[in-house]
Amino acid sequence: MITFFVAIIALVAAYFTYGKYVEKVFGPNEERQTPAYANQDGVDYVPMNKQKNALIQLLNIAGTGPIFGPIMGALYGPVAFLWIVLGSIFAGAVHDYLTGMISIRNRGAHIPELAGRFLGKVSRHLVNVFALLLLLLVGTVFVTTPASLLHNLIDGRIALLAIIIIIFAYYFLSTILPIDKIIGRIYPYFGALLIIGTLGVGAALLLRGYTIPELSLTNMHPADTPIFPILFLTITCGALSGFHATQSPLISRTTQNEKQGRYIFYGMMIAEGIIAMIWAAAAMTIFDGQSLQGLINEGTASLVVSEVSMTLLGAVGGTIAVLGAVVLPITSGDTAFRAARNIIADYINLSQTKTAKRLAIAIPMFVVSYWLTTIDFNILWRYFSFANQGTAALALWIGTMYLFVKKKNYFIALIPAVFITDMVLTYILYDSNLGFGLSYQAAHTGGIIMTVAITALFFWKARKNNRENLVVDLEVPSLPKSEKIN
Repeated sequence: MITFFVAIIALVAAYFTYGKYVEKVFGPNEERQTPAYANQDGVDYVPMNKQKNALIQLLNIAGTGPIFGPIMGALYGPVAFLWIVLGSIFAGAVHDYLTGMISIRNRGAHIPELAGRFLGKVSRHLVNVFALLLLLLVGTVFVTTPASLLHNLIDGRIALLAIIIIIFAYYFLSTILPIDKIIGRIYPYFGALLIIGTLGVGAALLLRGYTIPELSLTNMHPADTPIFPILFLTITCGALSGFHATQSPLISRTTQNEKQGRYIFYGMMIAEGIIAMIWAAAAMTIFDGQSLQGLINEGTASLVVSEVSMTLLGAVGGTIAVLGAVVLPITSGDTAFRAARNIIADYINLSQTKTAKRLAIAIPMFVVSYWLTTIDFNILWRYFSFANQGTAALALWIGTMYLFVKKKNYFIALIPAVFITDMVLTYILYDSNLGFGLSYQAAHTGGIIMTVAITALFFWKARKNNRENLVVDLEVPSLPKSEKIN
């Protein structure tokens, strides 16, 4: 119980301490006009208030990941708590803040465009493929998981395929309509479900006499799966997630003032870390490793969510908690497809002010995603985890380059960039299904060697950018006095 309380306190305190330091390093300028005003188009660039942006950001980034990831990470035991807390504070929240703020400074650019500007043209094409793969996988995974949760909740009274079609229909509308027409209006209700359900699970754990395991560095995974690197690709959205780099630019296009960035980007990642802590603690407390693994194998982590919710909160409260868990993937799936539409449009330079042009991108995208729903969930999750953390590494390298060229403390991004790059490369070398299936020692050695090479290449490029006086902030007019928002 002490570990859990210390972890929650550390997460909250980090927002007011390290988060403030990261903000100071970046240096937000409240006089600078944001893309919401400079590029206002009534579709994607729409000024919205801080609270609404923060709630949308939280629901965008907190998909299935901060529930399913921590549940599967709970198989390792309390060591998972360390990654959630340290990852959220020093990696995930820094990643989200920098990608959001750098996007604001570059007229709401998405990550492939930022990669092209800061890492080179080849990086732009590479990141474009990575980001689109990730977003399609996220959108697909976040169709199947809420559909599965709802199907279990109503005891199969509605066919799973019918639920999938309904969710796809909602995703389609939220992808093509202006951001303030559906997403901006219904998210407050979704947010209420999420908060009530999550806090209910956390309160039940504390008030009903359960004993939350204390910190242990022992690997308790029933299959003895190694902590390094697998844990860091299992718990993603609850600690560090490249998916967030595809979502933050959506809100960079609706943010009214740069000073709101710490609350919207850093703060909401901290909130997601708290959600992840609650679900990881619940899974560890209620199940032992063998029974937890059995439930995951039987029905993915969605079955665990249902069991935890009903056990802790009973029928009514459990239903609310499950609906809160359903909200998370749905509110990330819709914006995953929206972000994919924006990225494709930016890549081919196709204006999105006309509905027909939005449909031209959205329809083929949804056809591909529907086909992906026929693939086994565990295979999709495996590729999602790889693409997710690969994108996170690239986003952190972009943040490092930005700060390096600005002659600011780039180590706040460099250290997590190096760490997660090594984890991704080691995973590719080690995993026998997705990667090369090397021995554990050989994979770690190879990961370190390649990470050192990538770091050296980065600093060569960084010095070149300095010599060429790379402009990192695009010029925009100052924010009119009537539009200055605190």
